[in-house]
Amino acid sequence: MMKTRFLSILFVTVLLVVADIAEAQQPKKVPRIGYLAGASHAAIAFRVEAFRQGLRELGYLEGKNIGIEYRYSEGNFRRQKELAFELARANVDVIVTSGPASTRAAKEATATIPIIMTFDSDPVGSGSVASLARPGGNITGLSTLAPEISGKQLELLKEIVPKLSRVAVIGSSANPGNAQVLKGMEAAAQVFSVKLQYLDILDPKELETVFRAALNERVDAVVALAGTVIIAQRAQIAELAIKSRLPAIYERREYVEAGGLMSYGVSITDLDRRAATYVDKILKGAKPAELPVEQPKKFEFIINLKAAKQIGLTIPPNVLTRADKVIR
Repeated sequence: MMKTRFLSILFVTVLLVVADIAEAQQPKKVPRIGYLAGASHAAIAFRVEAFRQGLRELGYLEGKNIGIEYRYSEGNFRRQKELAFELARANVDVIVTSGPASTRAAKEATATIPIIMTFDSDPVGSGSVASLARPGGNITGLSTLAPEISGKQLELLKEIVPKLSRVAVIGSSANPGNAQVLKGMEAAAQVFSVKLQYLDILDPKELETVFRAALNERVDAVVALAGTVIIAQRAQIAELAIKSRLPAIYERREYVEAGGLMSYGVSITDLDRRAATYVDKILKGAKPAELPVEQPKKFEFIINLKAAKQIGLTIPPNVLTRADKVIR
């Protein structure tokens, strides 16, 4: 009896050891992130790197304990939907979107895979989430609070162009957040007694036509809204604004670095980096419906004095002193 019991214990022990060895030898599943962008890789490489940096800060090393499948539609909205469905069929663990249009495409592709917005100017208004505190579905992430920012942009334009009366607002109706941004800007325009002329851009080929229309309307300045077409063509837009001798303000510093006059807005790269924290929480079991949408923490005001000189504009000293960075 003792011998039989000993043999039974020995047999079970051997089985457990063999199972442990087999489990140790079996490769662990590496979580996969689907990264969906409406622009080209070249246009947002700096943003992708900020996101990857955020992952590294949390201990995720691409190619080792995390995998990322990148999809870039390069301004093709139809292609972006196809790529979103492609990521859904690949059954990635989470989808990270580079902007509102990408989020909308991902939402159409899946109602189960968690979706992380790197930014959205109005996630509630665009229908991405039920509320900022409790998103309620499979989408969460970060908001840029663009409606409030647009008022500050008009204020800055008014300071550098005291006689400002007409402003061209260029953007793309394909960007679902722009409608809410325009509402905020229209309210600010009334305060500053400024008339807005909205000019829609759906194709990069329309840019020169849009600036000709702005000149025909005798506008005093330009505001460029966020959008895939706009960010991808930032160098051309900055060049056209200077060629037209129109002061222009943008939402992000990349426009100024590409030759634009000035920008005021949220630091998008900071949001990209912070998006990694959502990925970390999701992979550890959190539900997107219960993760509040976070608001921006870092804002930037950048001025390019080279661009100012090219259009014959003098930036007042009190405006220069408020800038976070001045390009000379």
